[in-house]
Amino acid sequence: MPSSDSGTVHIIGAGLAGLAAAVRLTAQGRRVVVHEATGQPGGRCRSYYDHVTGMVIDNGSHLLLSGNHAARAYLKAIGAEHLLEGPPSAEFEFIDLATTKRWTVRFNDGQIPWWIFDKSRRVPDTKVRDYLGLMRLMFTSGDRPLSELMRCEGPLYDRLLEPLFLAALNIEPLHGSGKLAGQIIRETLALGGQACRPLIAPGGIGDAFIAPALRTLREQGVEVTLQHPLHALELENGRVRALDFGEETIALGDGDSVILAVPAFIATAMVPGLSAPTAFRSIVNAHFRVDPPAGSPRMIGVVNGTTEWIFALPGRVAVTVSDAGELVDAPRAEVAQTIWNEVAKVLGLSDTLPPWQIVRERRATFAATPEENAKRPGAVTQWRNLVLAGDWTDTGLPATIEGAVRSGHRAAELIAGEGRSKQAA
Repeated sequence: MPSSDSGTVHIIGAGLAGLAAAVRLTAQGRRVVVHEATGQPGGRCRSYYDHVTGMVIDNGSHLLLSGNHAARAYLKAIGAEHLLEGPPSAEFEFIDLATTKRWTVRFNDGQIPWWIFDKSRRVPDTKVRDYLGLMRLMFTSGDRPLSELMRCEGPLYDRLLEPLFLAALNIEPLHGSGKLAGQIIRETLALGGQACRPLIAPGGIGDAFIAPALRTLREQGVEVTLQHPLHALELENGRVRALDFGEETIALGDGDSVILAVPAFIATAMVPGLSAPTAFRSIVNAHFRVDPPAGSPRMIGVVNGTTEWIFALPGRVAVTVSDAGELVDAPRAEVAQTIWNEVAKVLGLSDTLPPWQIVRERRATFAATPEENAKRPGAVTQWRNLVLAGDWTDTGLPATIEGAVRSGHRAAELIAGEGRSKQAA
């Protein structure tokens, strides 16, 4: 059983950041209790049974890259890394719906980008010099919109960089944070294909990221309390004195700590003076109960369409549309038909709409602009026993799975006393 000598760590929120912190702290022998406001753990990274389609579907189509070291370490810790699948080498297939042209970008494994010198591997109609602009983006100082740092037009941008940045930043890349875009390049393309292999969980993100974590915590005697929303933090003398859950108040001892792993708009309502992003962007996901044609690529990027990424999974096809804008308020059946028409064209399927479900999140991620990025707080707060976690905190990355896990790990390190003094210095 975990030791209680160092007090109890109360983790507020059983999303990916909270679970990552709980798993790491439990592995260090700390006593942990997780409080989740809803009836289901996982936050935006969850799966559920949908009665309309008769399928277990994901809340969103989440993609990992092989270079996402924190997320992969988390999966390894919960015994779930084998549940991800991907090609043996880094390659991305695309189609332009306006011209029906298809191409595949193939990265070589090493850090020297030999692939850009090979016409059969690089983006069609690009030249080697087109890729030099990425160097400026990687090493720029400060934070400015992407449009001020690189050429946001032409084949390279249209056929690779815009789809990549749109998926990662969840905002029209022209207005996105150049600092965050540069970090994406440093951690992926700049490291070669070994860091760019696309990895997905064909059995569902809940089965890969959430269920194994709950099992791991349960085996260590960690309590995960669902439908237990925190109403307020009682703050006194520079620390959290108690947790107010409405019908129950938990007083904290001298050795107890709190990790607040909730969405930004909830955190700012609980923590006085907290700076956090206030603008958000939506994501729309479509799920269709249909068997993809044999030999279909597991994932394909779509240019010049409403659809952005198509995932061909066992017995189903999933679609992601980032920075979804007007789709959030459009009639659901209209959205489903529009997306299905494109999917059918790409995969060579019948125009007849199969059973479908549309999942819309209005505040899926913070708006990854330079202005909103500057509002992101660090993990440390002015209260000695309170730290923050979440993909909206200052992880150096956009709001991604990797960023969420890193924030959870950082919070765990601070609670364990490994990082607080460094950040305060």
